[in-house]
Amino acid sequence: MKANVGEILKILNLHYPKDVPCFLNHSNPFELLVATILSAQCTDERVNIITATLFRKYPCAESFASASAAELEMDIKSAGFYKNKAKNIIATAATIVDKYDGQVPSEIEDLVQLAGVGRKTANVIRGNIYHIPSIVVDTHVKRISTRWGFTESADPTKIEYELMELLPEEEWISYNIQVIMHGRAICTARNPRCSQCMFLEQCPYELKQGIE
Repeated sequence: MKANVGEILKILNLHYPKDVPCFLNHSNPFELLVATILSAQCTDERVNIITATLFRKYPCAESFASASAAELEMDIKSAGFYKNKAKNIIATAATIVDKYDGQVPSEIEDLVQLAGVGRKTANVIRGNIYHIPSIVVDTHVKRISTRWGFTESADPTKIEYELMELLPEEEWISYNIQVIMHGRAICTARNPRCSQCMFLEQCPYELKQGIE
């Protein structure tokens, strides 16, 4: 059973704003790229704490490209997976400096070639920086889209393409933002607050509770 897409979008737009600043603090495209790499398996809140000092220490792509790996690892240690993240950030910074003259590219084919950048990170950049309609399949979008019956896949890329087919293009960016807000407030991974949910009548997941 699949929820009615039109009704879901109508309720999302009624309860959640469409124009919300990115949850990751940044002042330029490269900072958002670094913050998004750091956000893998880490909360936005923790990333924002780290980058508050990180971006003062490394103010541009060139400074990250020339950073000591060991020192950067210590700077970002609390983000988890810090060795791989440090290596990827330095490599990505070097590529952006050498290949793109210090500018973060907008094409997804270029973005996913950067170290540590997959489609999710690429779409964060495309949507937030370049305002290109993009679907960002993070943990909230994946979980809630599955609960609504919009996808049965576990593969983020397949989910992305399924949602692109299902949702109007003009709703892609706002869907990302609104679903993340809904996932944090109500439709949590564990013990979702179904009794407080505005999608109670539309949600196949809620209807199955008590059976599973």
